[in-house]
Amino acid sequence: MCQLTVNELAHYGGGVTDEELIRNQSGIARERPVDQSVEELELETAIAHNVRRLRRQQGLSVGDMASRVGISKAMLSKIENAQTSCSLSTLARLARAFDVSVTSLFRGAEMERSAVFVKAGEGSAIIREGSREGHEYELLGSLRGEHKRLECLLVTLTEKSVTQPLFQHAGTEFLYVLEGVMDYAHSRSVYRMHPGDALQLDGEGAHGPVELVELPVRFLSVIAFPDSAV
Repeated sequence: MCQLTVNELAHYGGGVTDEELIRNQSGIARERPVDQSVEELELETAIAHNVRRLRRQQGLSVGDMASRVGISKAMLSKIENAQTSCSLSTLARLARAFDVSVTSLFRGAEMERSAVFVKAGEGSAIIREGSREGHEYELLGSLRGEHKRLECLLVTLTEKSVTQPLFQHAGTEFLYVLEGVMDYAHSRSVYRMHPGDALQLDGEGAHGPVELVELPVRFLSVIAFPDSAV
């Protein structure tokens, strides 16, 4: 992914300022040297998570914890943000400062993280309640995570009908149009959706296509179900 600086964005985007940028704070991202394995990165991430968690449990600032460990504040900050690899001696210092075993700092690194890969055209055909002729639903994957289930569908609509299904379900749904034009209703609103348009909605509100303007219509539907629905 190409990343631009704030000054470059301002040059190309007509004066975008740092305050106007939308920043994703939900995780971490960093460059990976081509000679560094993913397993090594996961180990660094596990150490970062555990060090930050233990420090916060003891109510200490980064500076206070760094003094206790005997390393610089900048180094501890890098460790907590998975921006450096810890030496064995540093790991031993951290473990002594937290009064835990060295191996406990690796906790979570061995956890298997799930993924579902579906090649083009190999998704499972399913029939949803309310399906009509000319309405095809291809399951691209269903992943049960720690807190919720994620279901991904490729929907293809090739025929108009005098009736259209309206769905309701727990959780949040995301739609992204790939082809065609349709009017899509959610609750009391109707959205004219073209290729590239996206819609995120509360699944409890009745929703579904109400008019197929240009056929065929193809769109992605991604549903995140809450704990109670898993």
